[in-house]
Amino acid sequence: MDTKAFKRSLQQSDNYHRKGFGHEAEVMEVLNTEYQSNLIQEIRNNHYRLERGNVTIRLAEAFGFCWGVERAVAMAYETRQHFPDERIWITNEIIHNPSVNQRLREMEVGFIEVNQGEKDFTKINQGDVVILPAFGASVAEMQLLNNKGCTIVDTTCPWVAKVWNSVEKHKKREYTSIIHGKFNHEETIATSSFAGTYLVILNLAQAEYVSNYILNGGDKNEFLFLFKNAYSEGFDPDQDLVQVGIANQTTMLKSETEQIGKLFEHTMLKKYGPANLNDHFMSFNTICDATQERQDAMFDLVKEDISLMVVIGGYNSSNTTHLQEIAIDYKIPSYHIDSAARILSGNCIEHKPLGQELEITENWLPEGKITVGVTSGASTPDKVVEEVIEKIFRDKSSI
Repeated sequence: MDTKAFKRSLQQSDNYHRKGFGHEAEVMEVLNTEYQSNLIQEIRNNHYRLERGNVTIRLAEAFGFCWGVERAVAMAYETRQHFPDERIWITNEIIHNPSVNQRLREMEVGFIEVNQGEKDFTKINQGDVVILPAFGASVAEMQLLNNKGCTIVDTTCPWVAKVWNSVEKHKKREYTSIIHGKFNHEETIATSSFAGTYLVILNLAQAEYVSNYILNGGDKNEFLFLFKNAYSEGFDPDQDLVQVGIANQTTMLKSETEQIGKLFEHTMLKKYGPANLNDHFMSFNTICDATQERQDAMFDLVKEDISLMVVIGGYNSSNTTHLQEIAIDYKIPSYHIDSAARILSGNCIEHKPLGQELEITENWLPEGKITVGVTSGASTPDKVVEEVIEKIFRDKSSI
């Protein structure tokens, strides 16, 4: 399928919207009331630091809502205002934040049900309004909704669309897209649907495995088992790794994406020589600015004298998880929570250790003077960060 032609045709349809409906001023007033925080602005104005009693809060200098997330949420609110009586659906969470998604449910925006791992679009009828979330949607989903005669409101982040353009270029030159991401993440599912031949790799270790296979060969069946569900139909590692292009899920760890890109560049250089590199390797910068800024700010924060780190964001938020990884790499006790409700009475906290299930830690705030580092993922409103900070101050005062 010519996905580029389909996307162009869809964007020319009267039923397709990606620029809002002219209600920006009213919507921004509502968003500011619901999601902004005077306390957080005060901390920003005070060099990202606030001290009360024996607690110092040190806020990362880039955190929380990014432009793409704010745009997506604003468009969803605008959609409800512009279509007050129509049935409105969304193909996935608008962003990875429970409070924002709950607010949309309260506005009677329906979320597509998932049955046995598959989305059920049978309840959507002609004339229904369907929102595509910030992560985007697959070509197959967009085609289905278009064929049903739905009104489509596309809130896909422009940085995600930039990655789609990159894999389209790979496909045009018959290169295999190597996508640094999580194969079952909504964004990577959407990106891979625009690719031709593709392989999704999770981390540098998997990239090194693929690099070694390119240079030295290996067990094909082992390769296909290792990357099960992470490659295009009919993928053959013996045939489809001769020409490769690099792309990424925009929320992955910037430094790792860069390492993976360099690894494959050096791999193709070694195998085919400098004169032939451009015939075997393509790479475009598709690292999201907002992701990069938040990770850079976290790297700055962990170098300070921090007693513990609180990372706030949805548990299924990839960019939030990578912020937590940075704290762990620097051996700082870290607590990933999705809301202030996870801070329990009695100096207890319910949090999600990296790669594990939720657990409760007792006496998480130590005695004496402490400095608490705080950051939040790109889908976390300032209001949620404020609620967490206020609870930390409250609970520490009683210790």
